[in-house]
Amino acid sequence: MAEAKLAPNLPDWMLEHATRYIASGGTEGHMYKVTLPQRGEITAPALLLTTTGRKSGDKFIFPLFYGTDGGSYFVVASKGGAAQHPGWYRNILANPDVEVQVGTKKMNARARTTAGEERLRLWKKALEFWPPYADYQLKTEREIPVVVLDPIH
Repeated sequence: MAEAKLAPNLPDWMLEHATRYIASGGTEGHMYKVTLPQRGEITAPALLLTTTGRKSGDKFIFPLFYGTDGGSYFVVASKGGAAQHPGWYRNILANPDVEVQVGTKKMNARARTTAGEERLRLWKKALEFWPPYADYQLKTEREIPVVVLDPIH
């Protein structure tokens, strides 16, 4: 099995963040701090999601902001409000078995897209840790997916 690698075409800030996260084994990068115009300083928790490429079969690592819900984690497939879903989301639709690293803790998980009341509830929680998601939703016609990562024990 090939070693997981950082996803291609990540924006520079994500590449830098993920590289620091991986290099430190998760002791750095778990909490991501940034100052945004009109939003001020935001500190959001970040995890590393490893998916299997739907075309290549290669393993790709994506740094994503996350929330918790019960014993599970959830992430938002925003891609900054782009018209199309992010690559990692298209990968999990093809293969929902993923690896997750939260800080120094690593686990296998199964990804699932939320709907209805569950999506709405988690979307509201997501806006608490990353308010720009609201701006991203205004920029796109698609409903931005909220994905739950259920650890496999």
